[in-house]
Amino acid sequence: MKLATLADGSRDGSLVIVSRDGTSCVSAADIAPTLQAALDQWDRVQPRLRARYDMLNSGAQQDIRPVDPTALHSPLPRAYEWIDGSAYINHIVLVRKARGAEPPATLKTDPLVYQGGSGTFLKPTEDITFPTEAWGIDFESEVAVIVGDVPRGTTAAEAADYVRLVVLVNDVTLRNLIPEELAKGFGFFVSKPSTAFSPFAVTPDELGDAWRGGRVHLPLVTRYNGEVFGDPEAGPDMHFGFCELIEHVCKTRPLTAGTIIGSGTVSNEDRARGSSCLAERRMIEQIDEGAIKTPFMKFGDRVEIEMFGPDGASIFGKISQRVAQAPR
Repeated sequence: MKLATLADGSRDGSLVIVSRDGTSCVSAADIAPTLQAALDQWDRVQPRLRARYDMLNSGAQQDIRPVDPTALHSPLPRAYEWIDGSAYINHIVLVRKARGAEPPATLKTDPLVYQGGSGTFLKPTEDITFPTEAWGIDFESEVAVIVGDVPRGTTAAEAADYVRLVVLVNDVTLRNLIPEELAKGFGFFVSKPSTAFSPFAVTPDELGDAWRGGRVHLPLVTRYNGEVFGDPEAGPDMHFGFCELIEHVCKTRPLTAGTIIGSGTVSNEDRARGSSCLAERRMIEQIDEGAIKTPFMKFGDRVEIEMFGPDGASIFGKISQRVAQAPR
């Protein structure tokens, strides 16, 4: 099942059901007005949403409309919690080198996570705006899950039962603000501005065999200024799967329905698969060539993030964002 949020002028938008091919949709307002409302009562409304999804795909549904990606918000325009992990060890090692930091001693035994701002997410086609390029603007292509209510102490073996939806992410990062911020010893904040998510959120069963072990076993394709920047496999090199990340973050507290948990930047040891952020490319240049050649994003640059199924169809729709200068 594919769900999306129509940007209708309200803060949380309105829930729509999207056809499997991503071309048409139908309102779900009579079932649940928003995606958060659906997540809050998932067991009750999910069968009705799925029945309408099946009708839409069969051609039996009335009142359908074409999908306009520019009219869609991120599936959750805001969320109670946005927790981002860093589950790809290759990325951790490379980016830590970039800022002269050693990987943590618990790199392979204890997941890294931070809690990001979740009050204002960007639309998947919305400009990324900042007053200056000097902050070191970077994209980070990721996968994330949206969960239902997760009890405190849930184990990795139990966690998959709480995964409701899967999305793609552009976790915008301001690289040049990170070192001084982390030097304070209190974590990210100003270096992690608003995030954007893919137009469509899909239930795990929509991924078929690609969803296994709490991971999405498909390439995540990033295009930068029209050229493929990376297409790393999202599954095999994800050291901590989403089930392990869920176990970690609910160790001391429950999670509320609508909490989003990110994978961190998708990264493979195989250099031929490219990268999912500029910082990683820059560090590889430093290691391999002795000098950084790739600049951070400039005004006018565009990043596109997408994932395709075995049939070549786009599963989540496309994140397509341009960097623009904010009005002063």
